[in-house]
Amino acid sequence: MNILVTGGAGYIGSHTCKLLAERGHKPVVLDNLSTGHRSFVKWGPLVEGDIRQADVVERVIREYSIDAVIHFAASSIVGESVRDPLKYFDNNVVASTEFLKALLKTDVRKIVFSSTCAVYGTPERVPIGEGESRKPINPYGQSKLAVENVLEALSQSHQVGAVALRYFNASGASGEAEIGEDHNPETHLIPLAIRASLEQNYELRVFGDDYDTQDGTCVRDYVHVTDLAEAHLLALDALSTSLGAFHAYNVGTGSGFSVAQVIDEVERVTGKPVKRSMGPRRPGDPATLVADPQKIQRELGWQPKYSSLNNIIETAVRWQKSKAHKL
Repeated sequence: MNILVTGGAGYIGSHTCKLLAERGHKPVVLDNLSTGHRSFVKWGPLVEGDIRQADVVERVIREYSIDAVIHFAASSIVGESVRDPLKYFDNNVVASTEFLKALLKTDVRKIVFSSTCAVYGTPERVPIGEGESRKPINPYGQSKLAVENVLEALSQSHQVGAVALRYFNASGASGEAEIGEDHNPETHLIPLAIRASLEQNYELRVFGDDYDTQDGTCVRDYVHVTDLAEAHLLALDALSTSLGAFHAYNVGTGSGFSVAQVIDEVERVTGKPVKRSMGPRRPGDPATLVADPQKIQRELGWQPKYSSLNNIIETAVRWQKSKAHKL
């Protein structure tokens, strides 16, 4: 199939394009490069543009005979969303609505949507199943839930078939270290911990050590980015037979690791200490966020193959070293 991948120059999008190409599909990337990297587009054409530009979207769909869409393009930093909520509702909700209008106009009706476990907010039960109440506590999660609601309404009116994948903590890098996590600013624990181990003058800030967890630090479910990419391909396969349906799946391993455990593993892999200091809790950080992945395993046959904590960190370290060498 010819797949339009919005935000395909980003972290998860580029890994998904790599897997699409390996499986014989043609990924066509639409990205405005506001946060993505031109150098990450290696497995298909890049169209530089914004998803709200209807003329660009319609031209790309016709030129490349697009069969389906994987929609990653979004702003995705929780803290920034609290400081600048209008940016998040504009980039994530308004832009997606304009994009969906262009898709319907060109009769592209199969959509895999990049969502997030942030739609659940502070969960009442852990591990988190798809039936958990969706009560996001920040504008990022609220904006993603709003797009899910639009897709669900469109599928109920039989205008699209859609799958929303609610990621837990995306992590790691490609096994060949040609692409990996490269955000600016970087806010994720694993690349920051690696940086604090490899760079002489950088110190990791740990937010809170008094949570109700085994060692007092937050526990999260880390899923390797290649396993996330696999979930998108399985979702595409499911869409081929389910136009008019909406499905949501949690994408996580069902296992959690604490901040302290992640730091310990980084130190084991690099052989160097992670320089760190302790700070207070961040507002809105739940003690534990772990997925219940039974639904995606049962219905799509998804199984994480690369998501051991050791493999996640080993691939991330190789990527960080490769990136530093290139600089």
